[in-house]
Amino acid sequence: MYNILKEAIFRIEIPQSHRITVSLPEVLALATTDKILAFSALRPHQRHAWHAFLVQIGALALNRAGLYELPEKAGPWESLLRNLTPNFPEDEPWHVTVDDIARPAFLQAPVRMKATFADYKDTVRSPDSLDMLVQSKNHDLKTNVASEAKLDDWIYALNTLQTTAGFSGSGNYGVSRMNGGLGSRSAFSMTPSTRPGMHVARDIVALLGKRESMLSEYAMTPDGPSLLWIMPWDGTKGESLSWQDLDPFYIEICRRIRLLPDSNGTILGRRATSKAARINAKALKGKTGDPWTPINRKEDKSLTLAGGGFTYKRIVDYLLSGNWKRPILCDLLPSEQTSLDTLYLVARGMVRGQGKTEGYHERIIPLQPKTRSAALGSPNLAQEVHDVALQRIDQIATVQRLLRHAIAVFAARGNSKAVGDSHWKQSNTWVRQLDHILDSSFFDGLQQEFEAAGTEERQRVRDQWLRYSVLHHAYRLLDAALTTLPCPSIELYRATVEARRLFEVRIRSSQGLPHLFANTGEESN
Repeated sequence: MYNILKEAIFRIEIPQSHRITVSLPEVLALATTDKILAFSALRPHQRHAWHAFLVQIGALALNRAGLYELPEKAGPWESLLRNLTPNFPEDEPWHVTVDDIARPAFLQAPVRMKATFADYKDTVRSPDSLDMLVQSKNHDLKTNVASEAKLDDWIYALNTLQTTAGFSGSGNYGVSRMNGGLGSRSAFSMTPSTRPGMHVARDIVALLGKRESMLSEYAMTPDGPSLLWIMPWDGTKGESLSWQDLDPFYIEICRRIRLLPDSNGTILGRRATSKAARINAKALKGKTGDPWTPINRKEDKSLTLAGGGFTYKRIVDYLLSGNWKRPILCDLLPSEQTSLDTLYLVARGMVRGQGKTEGYHERIIPLQPKTRSAALGSPNLAQEVHDVALQRIDQIATVQRLLRHAIAVFAARGNSKAVGDSHWKQSNTWVRQLDHILDSSFFDGLQQEFEAAGTEERQRVRDQWLRYSVLHHAYRLLDAALTTLPCPSIELYRATVEARRLFEVRIRSSQGLPHLFANTGEESN
């Protein structure tokens, strides 16, 4: 039966380069004491789903018991988790497989009538085929390759499907915690450490502290249904659950799945469809109180991550512009507001498309004390950080515009009047490279400037960044473009000179960054 409350199932890496296998209560105990370096079998796109599950189940267990302190031993965690399912003395909701389909299994809803098990016609032979990734063309990640999977492989795949999947064809509805069937469950939160255990422990404490405000804002039901896999589900339209009847920390399931052992003891999955989504929340557009997801204030819907992922421009927009309501787990804890240690912003999300997966994105940004207190604390100081970020973004855009023009003129063989669409397209490749290069260090430079003492020192930091980062890389890319793009040898010299002249003149003019050259003694022309 594989009871995850008792049996060692989850492979984890701990300090001193050891790998051990532990139960779910031991996972939570090791997370509390910051002894988890990694989950050995966890795939990158499964990280947030598993993190969110551990945080929500831990917060639900502590809230049910009226506790706020996280136990450091597995025994108390086992009792707390079992207390969430008091009507199942044999721990069926915590078993990976249960023979009786009228009883729940872990993340697997029971049926009301055993005859409905005939609906489970689709057999899944490996956890990567069960997962939410769309892999129909068998390109980047191959399909159906985990033929010798372990139990935790199945659990991670099942959890990712049940808590983050979107609409994938008739009868396969997505989760409530995203905006529409083609949306995504994007996630932002703070953490004092990039180690997954400490991140889990921090978010459990933070989530418990936000419970009353969540109940007030979203008018959900205290101690309503929270573990949705223990409730019978035959897939009919009338079984859709009302979102407001649920506990704010609810852990949902969106698909009818059962894991069963075959005659050899190997686990297989069985899938069935449903006539409606498990939770009736389509009208909410993802505004379900997910503590990790930003909400667009103007459009009144949750974030759906687009292609390209968490670029510096998007991070600035999501967290500093005021256009988005920040996730509650981005708020600083009282101890974090006064801490002098580095904290980390963790952003994760999957870009989904119609019948395809467009990529998993993850970004971790170290935040220094002064900047994070301003950006995530006082609205006035947050606006100041935003203003500095926008100035930097505008100056990058200025250099990009001038670089694009210079390269397009070279592609047109030095004739500015002959520049056309094909030349602009050739130059766009190099402009995007500059954006990508500057993206990686954008927030380091932003914080260095914001934390500098006084206006003059801030300006010095800004000018140093412009000279030795932005312009340095722009000149390198210009050189690379002029030696890479095709040009007839008879016109190469003129094209090269004209492109360089154009960039140099414009970067020193009012269209560019003239203040960088005001005291250098160089000719502006």
